[in-house]
Amino acid sequence: KVLDKTGMKGTGKWTVQQAADLSVAAPTIASSLDARFLSGLKEERVEAAKVFKSGGFGDILSDQAVDKKKLIDDVRQALYASKICSYAQGMNLIRAKSVEKGWNLRLGELARIWKGGCIIRAVFLDRIKKAYDRNSDLANLLVDPEFAKEIIDRQSAWRRVVCLAINSGISTPGMSSSLAYFDSYRRERLP
Repeated sequence: KVLDKTGMKGTGKWTVQQAADLSVAAPTIASSLDARFLSGLKEERVEAAKVFKSGGFGDILSDQAVDKKKLIDDVRQALYASKICSYAQGMNLIRAKSVEKGWNLRLGELARIWKGGCIIRAVFLDRIKKAYDRNSDLANLLVDPEFAKEIIDRQSAWRRVVCLAINSGISTPGMSSSLAYFDSYRRERLP
């Protein structure tokens, strides 16, 4: 009942441009922008679906026995882990701009202010504030001890969901890019 096509006002585009200008990795934000671009191609996607109808993708959910209750919990955990990565990228971008402009922004204080009047009035912002209160020089939310534990606890579910989506031919750009960001960030040596 909800059309899978959306428009945009430009905020995502500006955010991704700023990230590129500041050399800040923001793959989750960039993939969400790409998803918006692709959603706008509804007519093209309808035609492409006809071309690739027999493209070798089965319905994994019906081809295998999938514990739907477990899948729902896995998706919940995967979304939460992805959310941590998304916020980490956003906070890193804000910090980089603050350094560039000499603003000396206190990221924990920003999280507190946003909670009071922004569209992202999430309890999650309290946790971000606490992370920056614990360490105002925190390099990335991912390495805050509490967020690190949450990522570690959720990564198996996260990987199961992304693998199931990939094997089912289902696009999960934000979740997949968040996982790739995490996997790249946590590696001492990259391929």
